[in-house]
Amino acid sequence: MFRFFENLVDPYVEYPVQDRPAQRLWPFFLAYSAPFKKVFASTAVMSVVVAAIEIGLIYYMGRIVDVLEQGPAQMWEQHGTELILVALGIVFVRPVMQAFDVALLNNAIMPNFGTLIRWRAHRQVLRQSVGWFENDFAGRIANRIMQTPPAAGEVVFQAFDAISFSLAYLIGAAILLTTSDARLLIPLVVWFVLYFFLTRWAIRRIGPASKAASDARSAVTGRIVDAYTNIHSVKMFAHHDREEQYAKDSIEEARRTFQVEMRIFTVMDIALMTLNGLLIVGVVGWALALWLQGQTSVGAVAAATTLTLRLNSMTAWIMWALSTFFRQLGVVAEGMETIAQPITLVDAADAEPLKIGPGRIEMTGLSHHYGRGAGGLDAIDLVIEPGQKVGLIGRSGAGKSTLLKLLLRFYDAERGQIEIDGQDITRVTQDSLRRQIGMVQQDSALLHRSVYENITYGRPDASEAEVIAAAKQAQAHDFILDLGDPEGRSGYAARVGERGVKLSGGQRQRITLARVILKDAPILLLDEATSALDSEVEAAIQETLYDMMEGKSVIAIAHRLSTIARMDRILVLDEGRIVEDGSHDMLLASGGLYAQFWARQSGGFLKTEDEET
Repeated sequence: MFRFFENLVDPYVEYPVQDRPAQRLWPFFLAYSAPFKKVFASTAVMSVVVAAIEIGLIYYMGRIVDVLEQGPAQMWEQHGTELILVALGIVFVRPVMQAFDVALLNNAIMPNFGTLIRWRAHRQVLRQSVGWFENDFAGRIANRIMQTPPAAGEVVFQAFDAISFSLAYLIGAAILLTTSDARLLIPLVVWFVLYFFLTRWAIRRIGPASKAASDARSAVTGRIVDAYTNIHSVKMFAHHDREEQYAKDSIEEARRTFQVEMRIFTVMDIALMTLNGLLIVGVVGWALALWLQGQTSVGAVAAATTLTLRLNSMTAWIMWALSTFFRQLGVVAEGMETIAQPITLVDAADAEPLKIGPGRIEMTGLSHHYGRGAGGLDAIDLVIEPGQKVGLIGRSGAGKSTLLKLLLRFYDAERGQIEIDGQDITRVTQDSLRRQIGMVQQDSALLHRSVYENITYGRPDASEAEVIAAAKQAQAHDFILDLGDPEGRSGYAARVGERGVKLSGGQRQRITLARVILKDAPILLLDEATSALDSEVEAAIQETLYDMMEGKSVIAIAHRLSTIARMDRILVLDEGRIVEDGSHDMLLASGGLYAQFWARQSGGFLKTEDEET
């Protein structure tokens, strides 16, 4: 039975991916709810059925009181069959209806709805550009992805478990009182009007208060995760007190916003208790007054009393359900600030996979200043012929990393274009572009997975022999065999920790090199590829790097000029422009910036051929 309901909706069903999701709450919610339309409709019907059964029970309890006045023998003779049928309905039919209702809600909706939202939200966020991630806390993004699905699930749960049930119950209660004595409806209507205004007052305040509290909680998560992620810096600079205060400020703001939210609930509970007192006195008191005047039956009084006490016990639950409903909507609205942001860096509508040829790279009028009007690149014209090895140097902020990011299309250039083998990279798919480019970065962060998984990230279908060969070529195989983790995994199966924190900088860099070696892409980008290596390992890796470059178009950034001295060309960037272009010997002879940089490094870390002779 459980499996039937659990499989009514597939949370991973195919759906049209949108670059610009709905920006308003209800359209956003409805878009994610589309696969559940039939299940939602069935659940709403079952909520009404269950409420009708509950109202019917109260009505029948009043009827039994009236029937009892006939005496035992006559009552059984006239109503025995009726009583047996009702009893069978209570014992068998009512549980079946209730079971169907809760199975739809608990087994068909709750596990699948949150899963669908979490899956689609994660897919949507993964499509965002690198620049988008650089402008936010990873902790806050993750927190919103994690808290939005349960909040949305709670919204749906309360909508069917409480709101639709209570509305059906209230309508049924009004009908029941009307059939007993229409005058009993008057205090119920007065109470409902007052209850409506109290609910509206609470809802108008709960939504904004809940969103503020949710924002504050996300800020706390962002700050704490930031400290944990950079724990080495915290420890190195002995800034425990500073981090404690930084977190405390955020935690205190979360406490303050939560206090505001809880004050609303306190006022609501006190007002609700007062209203419920009026309801009990109004309905039960009036029913008794009518009975004393002989204008209604004992059964009607019993039914009205039972119904009123039931409403009294339900109202706090209904109010809490409504407040929870709108509070969780506030959490969903806060999550939308991340999940529903438009994807700004997208493939063109007619984009096709990059058809890689010999690997010619051409940049024309390339400018990018990150929207600031300064920094970055300024009017770069550059052609890298197939198989050419180009070194890129310059002061910090000269635009070196920007050039590589634009080539990878982590950003779209503000002006100009980049072509690979005659194809504008903005007209090909991003995935096909990046599959043809291998990159080793200065920040050699790894995934918190096994060494084997990190290396095969470069080419998931690689064989074990190919993985080991790549590791050996990157001078990583020997130290990998000695690795172990707290769970007892060792060697290539050992986990490396978040961002590879369990490894040294040099070890991380060598695993990164192994990953790129395994990928074997025709275009190779190196951004300070040997910066984390000691001199002995660097000397060994240098030959590996030159072997990797064979037959590839290469752009290599380096501050250690020895690592690029053997390149075919060296470009010197200054303030976003190419100010020098030539071989190592040509640039030394010209006496420009490159010659100055080389002189400051005492001829570089490795001797040139001229110096050896």
